[in-house]
Amino acid sequence: MPASRRQRPTISPRRPWRMLAISLVLSLLFGLAGMGEPLEDVLRVARNKLSPVAASGDIVVVTIDDESQKLIGSWPWPRKVHGELIRRLTDGGAKKIVMDVAFEYRTDKATDREFAAELERSGRVVLPNNLRVGEGDGVIRDRRPATLIADEVELGVISFPYNYRGAVWRLPYALAADDKSYRSYASILSGVNGPSGELFTINYRIDLDSIPHLSAADVIRGGLRDRVRGKTVIIGATSDNIGDNFNVLGRGRTGGVFIHVLGAETLKRGVPISFGWIPVLLLACGFALVAVQFARARGPALTLGVASFVVLAIPMLTESYQWFIDVIPALFMLTCVGTALLRARYRARGMVNDTSGLPNLNALRNSPHQRDRALIVARIINYAHLAAAVSQDGERTLIDQIVQRLTVGAQDHVIFQGDEGIFAWLTEPGTAIGHHVEALHSLFRSPARIESETYDLNVTFGVEIGSGRTIAQRLNSALVAADEAANEGLKWKYHDPERMKDANWRLSLLSQLDVAIDNGEVWVAFQPQLDLHRSRIRGAEALARWTHPEKGPISPQEFVSAAEQGGRIEKLTMFVLEQAVAAAARFNREGEPFDIAVNLSARMLTMRSLPMEVRAVLARHGLDPARLTLELTETAALAGDGSDMAPLLKLRELGVRLSIDDYGTGLSTLDYLKKVPASEIKIDQSFIKAMPDHRSDLVMVQSTIALAHSLDRTVVAEGVETQELLDMLRTLGCDTVQGFLIGRPTSAKGLLRRLQDERRRRVA
Repeated sequence: MPASRRQRPTISPRRPWRMLAISLVLSLLFGLAGMGEPLEDVLRVARNKLSPVAASGDIVVVTIDDESQKLIGSWPWPRKVHGELIRRLTDGGAKKIVMDVAFEYRTDKATDREFAAELERSGRVVLPNNLRVGEGDGVIRDRRPATLIADEVELGVISFPYNYRGAVWRLPYALAADDKSYRSYASILSGVNGPSGELFTINYRIDLDSIPHLSAADVIRGGLRDRVRGKTVIIGATSDNIGDNFNVLGRGRTGGVFIHVLGAETLKRGVPISFGWIPVLLLACGFALVAVQFARARGPALTLGVASFVVLAIPMLTESYQWFIDVIPALFMLTCVGTALLRARYRARGMVNDTSGLPNLNALRNSPHQRDRALIVARIINYAHLAAAVSQDGERTLIDQIVQRLTVGAQDHVIFQGDEGIFAWLTEPGTAIGHHVEALHSLFRSPARIESETYDLNVTFGVEIGSGRTIAQRLNSALVAADEAANEGLKWKYHDPERMKDANWRLSLLSQLDVAIDNGEVWVAFQPQLDLHRSRIRGAEALARWTHPEKGPISPQEFVSAAEQGGRIEKLTMFVLEQAVAAAARFNREGEPFDIAVNLSARMLTMRSLPMEVRAVLARHGLDPARLTLELTETAALAGDGSDMAPLLKLRELGVRLSIDDYGTGLSTLDYLKKVPASEIKIDQSFIKAMPDHRSDLVMVQSTIALAHSLDRTVVAEGVETQELLDMLRTLGCDTVQGFLIGRPTSAKGLLRRLQDERRRRVA
C-alpha cells in the first residue's frame, strides 16, 4: 500500500468505550452532587425570559409595602388593622382571603377576641401554619396561630424549601403534623390538591408583573372598588424592612407571598411533572455513542453540536406542558465526550506525517513499550536535497520507495517517519540485526526513480537493542548511533551505552563548571616565561585547571572549549584574571618586576564593560596595568565592522599589553595582525616543535620574528621542550619562550619558591 494512502491514526476500538464509561460515571457523580445547579438556574432563567406567560388574574396580592407602613405605622401592625383589612376585603367581595402573616403569639384577650370575631364574621379567611423553617427541607416546627384565633379559620402551610441562594424552585402540595395534613397556600389558592409531602416545580415562566396586586394602604383607604370581587386574595409582606423575601432568579428578591401565588398559578395551568436529569442524560449517552462512531469518520463535531442543541431545546418544548427537565448533567457528559474526542483528534494529527500519512516519531514515542524488540533508525542523509529537487508528489513517491525497501521481507513492520529523512521501526524478536541491516543497506545501492529521473540514496542505520528504557530514550539513542555511523563513514552502528555516559557528562559540563568555580575545584596554574635577552624568568601565563572530586583532573581543552562554544567563558575568564592579577601583584611586591599573561576569548569583546572590569581588578590588587598581558585567542573572528576594536583600544589606553595568541593558525593573517592593536605575537607551538625537522616551519618562525620586530612587537614562542629548540630560538632573536623545558605549569606557591631560589642564586 502506498505510504500516502495509509490510514491515519484514529481512536482505538477499545478506547471509546472506556472514555464513554468514564464520562457517564463523572456525569452521574456531577448530577448526584448537584454541582450543576447554578448553571441549571441560569438556563431556567434564560428559558423563562424567552417565553413568558401571563397569570390567570384570579388571584390578587395585597402587599404590605413601604407605602402601607407610612400610612398605618411600622411593622408589626396591631391585630385590629388586620381585622379591618379582612373586613374591607370581605365587604369588597373577595372569594377567599389568605393571610401570609403569622399570628402564633397571643396579645391581650380582648384584642384577640375582636380579631377572632372578625374572622368568624368573614368566614373565608385562611391563616398560616409555618411547619418548617430554615434552608432546604428545614426543621419541623409547629407555628400555628394562637388557639383562640385558629379555631375560627382554615389553616394552610406556608413552608417551602429554598436553596443556599434563597431561591425557591419547588413547593409542597401539603405537609403533615400531628397526624393531620395541612394544604399548602399554593394548593389552597389554586384549589388543586396533591399528596402530603410531595413537591411540585414552580413554573417561573409566569410573568410576575402580570399578577394583580394592590397596596394594603389602598385597601385601608377604601380604594377597592371591584378589584377583588369574586377573586382569591392573599395578603403578604413585600417590604425589605419586614424580611419575608426570597430570591427569584432573574428578578431579584421578591416577597414570599408572590412565591405562593406563582405556585398556585402553576397548579391552575395543570399538574407539573419533574423528570429530573436522568432521562436527558441517557439521551446524551445515545448521542455520544453516535459521535464516537462518527469520530472514526472524522466528524463528531456535528453530532455533538446537534446533541447539545437538542438537549437545550427539550426543556423549551416540554415546559410549555409543565414538564420540567434538568439538562446540565447531560451537557456535562457531552462536553466530556467532545473534549476527549477533540483531544484524541489533535493527538492523532500530531502523530502523522503530513506528506506521507505515515505515523511519525511522536506516534512511536507513544507506542506500547516493547523491550524485547530492537529499535532501528534509518537516516537518509541526502533526503533534504532530494526533497528540494522534486515536487510534492515526487516526495511522496520517494517516501514510497524508501518504505518499500525498508519493509522487504517484513511487510508487517510499522514504519514511523520523522523529519529530514528519518525512518524508524521495531524488529521482531530473534531477528539477526547485523544481517538484517546489511541487507537493507544493500537495497539502497540502487537509485530511486522519481519523475523520470534517477536519484542516489545515501543511507545509514542506528540500532538500539531492546532495553528497559522508555521508547523515547531508545529512539534518541538509535538516532545518535545513526549520526555517529554517518560521521564515521559506517553503514550502521549499535548504540554504545558507555558513550552515552560521556554524552551525559558533556551535556552537563557547563553547569558543573559554574558550580566547580564556586566550590574551589577550579584553580589557576602558572607556566613560567623565560626572557632570552636577560636569561631570567620575566613572567608567567595563567592557565585554568579543574580537579573534579570524582573524575579527577579535567582536560583544559575540554572545558575551556565547551565554555567558549556555550557562551559561558566570561565567568571562567574573570575568575582566572582575578587569581592571576592577585598572584602577580604579590610576586611584584616580593621581588623583581613580573608580568602575567591571561587568555582572553574574542567572544568577550562584545562586553562593553570589559575594560572597566579589568581596571577594577587591577586596582583591587594594586598591579601596574603594564604588567598584565591579555592574550587574544582565535576561537572567534573579529567583527568586520571594527566594533570589536573599541574594547581592545580602551584596554591599550588603560596600559594593558595585548598579545596575539597561537599566531600562524586559524585566523592569524596579515590583515588580522594589522587590525589588532597588539604589542606581542605568540607563535603556536606546532611550528616551534617542527623547526628541527621541517625547513618550512623554521623559515616561518624566522620570518615571523623578523616581521614582529619590524612592527616593534615582541615575540613569545611556546612549546619549547628541548635545549635544541631553545638554542635555535635564541639564535633567531626570539624575545621570550615558554614550555616544559622552562617549567611546567605550577601553583602560585610553587612559582614563588622558584623565583626566590633564582634570586638567591643570582645574589650568590
